[in-house]
Amino acid sequence: MSGTTSVKSTPTRTAKARAGRPHAAWALPGVLFFAFFAVVPMALAFYLSFTEWDGLGDPRPVGLDNWQRLLDDPRITQSLWLTVLLTVSSWLFQTVVSLLLGVWAAGPQRNRAVLSAIFFLPLLLSSTAIAVLFYALLDPNFGIIQKDTLGSSSGAFLAIVFVGGWQFMPLHTLIYQGGARQIPAVLYQAAAIDGAGRYRQFFSITLPQLRHTVTTSSVLIVVGSLTYFETVLILTKGGPGTDTAILPYLMYEAGFKTYDFGYASAIASFLVLAATGLSLLLVRLTGFGSMRSTREGM
Repeated sequence: MSGTTSVKSTPTRTAKARAGRPHAAWALPGVLFFAFFAVVPMALAFYLSFTEWDGLGDPRPVGLDNWQRLLDDPRITQSLWLTVLLTVSSWLFQTVVSLLLGVWAAGPQRNRAVLSAIFFLPLLLSSTAIAVLFYALLDPNFGIIQKDTLGSSSGAFLAIVFVGGWQFMPLHTLIYQGGARQIPAVLYQAAAIDGAGRYRQFFSITLPQLRHTVTTSSVLIVVGSLTYFETVLILTKGGPGTDTAILPYLMYEAGFKTYDFGYASAIASFLVLAATGLSLLLVRLTGFGSMRSTREGM
C-alpha cells in the first residue's frame, strides 16, 4: 500500500514536461491560415510551372519545358546576378545600421524611446506608398536631388537598396533592440570592472550574445530581398534597360505582360526553392537550429 501511494503522489516525467504548455489546438488557426494563404498558392504555382497557360481556358501540360527555358534564358543569368547582388547589398546595409540602432535604442534614456517610436513609422506605410514617395523625391526636375539618379545603372540600383533599407530597417532595429535588452547586465558590469571600454564590450559581449538574433534578421532580409518587387516596378521598371530587372520583375513581365503564366510560375517556384535553401543554409551554418531556450518547458 505504501509503495502504491508513493507512486500516485509523484508526478510523472511526462506530466512535468507538459506542464504549462498550450494545447496543440491553439496552433490550428495559424496552421490553417498559413496553409490556405501560403502552402496552397505555392502548390498551385508549382503545378502551373509544368503547364502552358495564358490565363484563359485550361492549363496544358508541357512537362519540363518551362524549367528548361528557365535554364536557357539569357536574361535569367543577368537577373540572377542582380538578385544576388541586391540580397548581399541589402543584408550589409540593413544589418550594420539596424544592429547599431537596435543596440543604441535598447538604452534606458527617455529620448531614445521617443526617437525609436518616430524611427519605426515607416513600418506603418506600404511598399507602394514608399516607392511612390521616393520616386517623387528622386525626380530630376522636381525632386530634392537635381540629378537623374534613376537614369544611371548604379544610381537606380543604389536607390532600390536605400529605399528597401529605409522601409525595413525599423523592423530589424526592433528585433535587435529586443535581443540587446535580453543580454544580462552583469556581463557589462563585470567587463567594466575589468577595464573594458564601450567598444570592447560591444565586440566581446554584445555581438556574441546577438549571434542568433543576427541569424533571424538575416533570414528575413534574404527572403525579403528575393521577393522584392514593388519598389523595382515603381522606381525603375527594371531599367535603365534591364539593369535592375531582378528575378521577381521578370516573373511579373512573364505573367502580366506576355501572359505566360506557366513560365512565370517556374520563376516563382525557383525563387521559393532558392529562398528556402538559403534560409536552411543560414540556420545550418550558424547553429541556430541547435539553440535551446533556458525556459523551455515552463
